[in-house]
Amino acid sequence: MTRTVRPLATVAPLVAPLVASLALIWGATAQAQSLPVGYGESPTLPAPKAQLIPTTKTYTSQPWKAGATPVAAAGLKVTPFAQGLVNPRWVYTLPNGDVLVAECNTPAKASGSTNVFTAFANLFTSLFSGANKSANRITLLRDADGDGVAEVRTPLLTGLNSPIGMVLVGNTLYIANTDAVVKVPYTTDGTIAITAKPEKLTDLPSGAGARHWTRNLIANADGSKLYVAVGSASNIAESGLAADEGRGAIWEVDTATGAKRLFAQGLRNPVGLAWNPITQELWTAVNERDQLGNDLVPDYMTSVRQGDHFGWPWSYFGANVDTRVKPANPEVVAQARTPDFALGAHTASLGLAWSAPGNGLPAAFQRGMVVGMHGSWNRNPVSGYKVVFVPFDAAGKPLPQVVDVLSGFINSNRTNGRPVGVAFDPRGGLLVADDTGNTVWRVSSAP
Repeated sequence: MTRTVRPLATVAPLVAPLVASLALIWGATAQAQSLPVGYGESPTLPAPKAQLIPTTKTYTSQPWKAGATPVAAAGLKVTPFAQGLVNPRWVYTLPNGDVLVAECNTPAKASGSTNVFTAFANLFTSLFSGANKSANRITLLRDADGDGVAEVRTPLLTGLNSPIGMVLVGNTLYIANTDAVVKVPYTTDGTIAITAKPEKLTDLPSGAGARHWTRNLIANADGSKLYVAVGSASNIAESGLAADEGRGAIWEVDTATGAKRLFAQGLRNPVGLAWNPITQELWTAVNERDQLGNDLVPDYMTSVRQGDHFGWPWSYFGANVDTRVKPANPEVVAQARTPDFALGAHTASLGLAWSAPGNGLPAAFQRGMVVGMHGSWNRNPVSGYKVVFVPFDAAGKPLPQVVDVLSGFINSNRTNGRPVGVAFDPRGGLLVADDTGNTVWRVSSAP
């Protein structure tokens, strides 16, 4: 019997698709198995263990030693873009390449509370959130020579009220203070001065003694709408629902009039906001509730659509009822939407940025979301304290994989820094605001 043996060149085109398919299947399976507890599309949720007093584990905050940096993943390097800042919490890149950094801390009026749990949480978080009073300013950083270090640093706006979110729409810069969205004329023509006084566009829910004071915002494609993230005043509305009116939500604000409406609700503390350019959906990073144990409830990132309700405070991760909340609300629980991707319990996932194909990072860190994890204070062992990357598929959905980008923020019994906001600069470098390390780091491809 004669057997025909095909040349390798003719066989390879037939075999390659099969090999690629098998590799994808094996890779997806391996990634799914390697996900940590509390991560992914369908995380394992242990039975809740209600705690009267939350577990606590904090570290002394100490400055980075000269020359010390976080640890970058293989294929990446990290360098200081700007140091000696005062609680840099958020970063935003302007069209001309300038970088705005919000230097801020907890509002002074938020230090006291009539609620025992909120007062307890504020006390512990203040121990390692940086002792500085809020600088209440936005500083402009400029890397004119492109060497990855900002040689120009100047205050752009001062006298703000714990500002976080920033976005430029046309020639108007919008800033999210803790109590209002304000706007000011600004052009990126090379000048760095703002002489006009910020004008209020709309008020935001706020209150003395309340938790979750940060406010972030993002604009839609044509700049006609802003989406503003407003965290809850509490853990699970323990001070009554009235105290959380309009909070734990994302608001849609008209830039022309300041009129606003609730866009999505049931989000305990949404912070990071980013557009998924594949699906054109808004995504947010959310901090979930406390006092249910080490592994409940996972923080998450998710797409958000008009009218969505994610269950807070009555349920978590879909229809998992929180029996501590009285009275119950079965109607909300029945229609509570399950988040897209869990990010681990108490990781304090705050920063969120889309990593586009073609940026300056290696291919393994493109097409997906970068997440800045501020780190836990109420988990033992601790979680978070790093920057991670979650790759997305071609359809714009997260894959079952979480890859560390930056780690090493904890050294022995101290923390040198805590990552918060993340953003990409025009040269494709990833900027990371480190609020207790008083530094903005730049991550790029290693040589």
